[in-house]
Amino acid sequence: MKKRWWHNKTAYQIYPKSFLDSNGDGIGDLRGIIEKLDYLKELGIGIVWISPVYQSPFVDQGYDISDYYAIDPAFGTMEDMEELLAEAKKRDIAIVMDLVINHCSDQHEWFQKALKDPFGPYGAYFYIREGKDGRPPCNWRSYFGGSVWEPLPGYDNLFYLHMFAKEQPDLNWENPKLRQEIYKMIRWWLEKGVAGFRIDAIINIKKDLRFSDFPADREDGMCAGTTMLACAHGILDFLTEMKEEAFAPYHAFTIGELFDFDQQELKRYIGEEGCFESIFDFAPHLLGGSDHGWYNRKPVTMDQFRDAVFESKAISQEIGMMANIIENHDEPRGVSRYLPAEGQTERGKKLLAGISLMSFGLPFLYQGQEIGMTNKTFHSIQEVDDISTLDEYQTAQEHGYSNDEALVLVAQMSRDNARTPMQWNGELHGGFTTGIPWLPVNENYHQIRVDEQERRENSVLNFYKELIALRTDAVYGETVVYGRQEPFLPDQPDFTGFYRKGRENTLLVLANIRETPRTIEVPLALKKVLLDNCSTGHKAEETKETAAGSPVCMQGFQFLVLEVF
Repeated sequence: MKKRWWHNKTAYQIYPKSFLDSNGDGIGDLRGIIEKLDYLKELGIGIVWISPVYQSPFVDQGYDISDYYAIDPAFGTMEDMEELLAEAKKRDIAIVMDLVINHCSDQHEWFQKALKDPFGPYGAYFYIREGKDGRPPCNWRSYFGGSVWEPLPGYDNLFYLHMFAKEQPDLNWENPKLRQEIYKMIRWWLEKGVAGFRIDAIINIKKDLRFSDFPADREDGMCAGTTMLACAHGILDFLTEMKEEAFAPYHAFTIGELFDFDQQELKRYIGEEGCFESIFDFAPHLLGGSDHGWYNRKPVTMDQFRDAVFESKAISQEIGMMANIIENHDEPRGVSRYLPAEGQTERGKKLLAGISLMSFGLPFLYQGQEIGMTNKTFHSIQEVDDISTLDEYQTAQEHGYSNDEALVLVAQMSRDNARTPMQWNGELHGGFTTGIPWLPVNENYHQIRVDEQERRENSVLNFYKELIALRTDAVYGETVVYGRQEPFLPDQPDFTGFYRKGRENTLLVLANIRETPRTIEVPLALKKVLLDNCSTGHKAEETKETAAGSPVCMQGFQFLVLEVF
């Protein structure tokens, strides 16, 4: 693998609206991020991805952009953005922005001009089609529920396509003029000093241009948009062009959000000739899903999580480095989603962190993950802000669930779980704001907060710092970053084990994912214990070498990183 500057980094996603509010208006902002750059540096972060801060009506929390060249006043000014870039650079932190180019806001100048002349040059920036006797052109369902087609205001039998909310019209990538506008905007931001982009929902930019019906998969007579994507071919032509014209000249770091892609084509997305530097590894996140909706999801076990990771790494580590995530702004909190109820303790949180950060790939933390933030308890659907959760709540009701039952079902997966404000201290609203937060803080902020964990040696936060430090360690860094990942005892229930084999040393990772102790026979001789989530300072105070075949006695939810030979 050709080495890249970002390979030994640890990345961190900031959801700016919920990170830190510097002016008391209840909304996090760019100055709040600037205030916490030293915190991120101390944690060991080298790359920061900031979710959208562009001008937006906030129908989908900033993923509906009305001006790609402007900072929304809710977050600050362009001068604040420029200061953030400069201060981050002083700390050797690369800033990565969100690139939302499958769609824009219906308030964007392009769409407003398209409304005035659907058959003119700006109408061609979108998918505007005639309906079937007043009905939508085809039966595709949007990700947020309902048809992907919305009647074009002021016109009979004309519809525009939106894969997400109706206020987010999809951009027509078949139009070369539209693509050049996008590339110009990308170059503008790179010239300003951003290191690159996280590229949102990018698999959606290529449509099946037949715009034909597919077999319905729900009672509504529609089919999931992903069904259409499986029949859309040619996306790599668009992505290659974008790389050559916008990213490559600036050596930009790019990481794509891809779910529905052919694993056989992975080398065309990452690696030496890939369109992106990296993509997120969503293998565990796809577990338990249902075409019928969240109400029909199945629980996910840690053994399923393990198997998904192993299967993914068996393919990806031969090609390039994908990004490992436990959670993000579109997912619930990982400790609430993956760990069994009895394991949702600090020890279990460290175990989950260890499995993720010790696996081959670029670690990508989400704000609050480093202190073990959990899902929120929603007492009423009125507490929910997320547009996707509200749609899934309605779907559950339509399938016979009561209001209370539907709330419990959708709350488990709600995106609002990850969007509650960051828990900095024990002050009102967790130190996030002196005003009224836009979304209520999780009630457990008194128990789970940054300031308390910074002071406590054996905290989740300090365990993350230990894990992150291994990536740049003079002795073990090469193995942690580039060492081959090979499963160890992959059929053991309630257990995850794997080797990381480097040029100079071999590490063995062991995780006992149950309350009861167990004994694991290690086939290689033990040289050293690097990390132990059960020890006070996480590093074993004294390690005695053992012979090959010696047993390792593990406590409940114990996580170990061993050097073996």
